Amino acid sequence: METVNAVGRRKAAVARVILKEGNGTITINRRPLEVYFPSSILQYIVKQPLSLLDVAEKYDVNVNLDGGGYKGQAEALRLAIARALVKVNPEDKSALRKEGFMTRDPRSVERKKPGQPKARKRFQFSKR
Repeated sequence: METVNAVGRRKAAVARVILKEGNGTITINRRPLEVYFPSSILQYIVKQPLSLLDVAEKYDVNVNLDGGGYKGQAEALRLAIARALVKVNPEDKSALRKEGFMTRDPRSVERKKPGQPKARKRFQFSKR
């Protein structure tokens, strides 16, 4: 198997993944997963597609992560890993889709409107 590339996005975060056969190391921006995401919950989110298919020790994942916050980055990375695994083995797509790992979450920040302090908030109304 040669290397497989995939991109995942969530909110403002973009994760570019290079998947190749190896022993299960996940490197994010040249740092190990445990250093980049100290939270065990975020580590769990990142590893979900790999553990679902029982291939966590089969592939090395090299990631370029950019933008967004840590939660958005973790979910963007989850999507990118799922897309890369489908490129490797298309039969896995239905299992990943059933768990919701193949769906790009379309929610993002609503833009600020002119003449208002925030996207939905209005300035205080004064009758007189």
